[in-house]
Amino acid sequence: MKDTYKTITAVSTEVLFKDRNSKFYGYAFPVEDEEAIKKHIDHLKKNHHQARHWCYAWVLGKEYNRFRANDDGEPSNSAGAPIYGQLQSYDVTNTLVVVVRYFGGTKLGVGGLINAYRTAAQMALEVSSIVEKTIDIEFSIVFDYSLMNKVMRVIKEQQIKIIDQKSTLNCEYKLAVRRKDADRISLLVKNIYGVKFIQNEV
Repeated sequence: MKDTYKTITAVSTEVLFKDRNSKFYGYAFPVEDEEAIKKHIDHLKKNHHQARHWCYAWVLGKEYNRFRANDDGEPSNSAGAPIYGQLQSYDVTNTLVVVVRYFGGTKLGVGGLINAYRTAAQMALEVSSIVEKTIDIEFSIVFDYSLMNKVMRVIKEQQIKIIDQKSTLNCEYKLAVRRKDADRISLLVKNIYGVKFIQNEV
């Protein structure tokens, strides 16, 4: 089961591709939701208010399961689709790529548009910092102080990440493990007598 995904860490620097006096400015943004996507596009529309088209594509989710491509008035599949194709080529998610076009007076044809939007998107992703992250499963455990040594031994041996911890009458730890290890490690923790195991909702 796939338990890693790739994303970008910061907004890319602006890139520019030119073809027959048309200018194509490319940008890549790390995003977590559609609200952030809308803000970035609105911001570019203000910054490039004299441009003709603001075409884009995005992918969201650690499973790459939400995506959209928008031609913004260009011929069907000549802009959004080639931008989306580059997101797939670089295998990134939680990423928005926008290409802003200033029309130069000469029509490029569908083939020319596809090449221009694809190239500007590629250039934006090329200058982005891409990282691979693990898909983690989170769970919580509650246990008595007397079990601390047993619990900590498992945590250290299995290299389990402690996300949060509270100490009141009992100890409560919020933990995260890689998806591929989740079943095995959950069983190890559950087998410590006296530990209460709580599967966190994703």
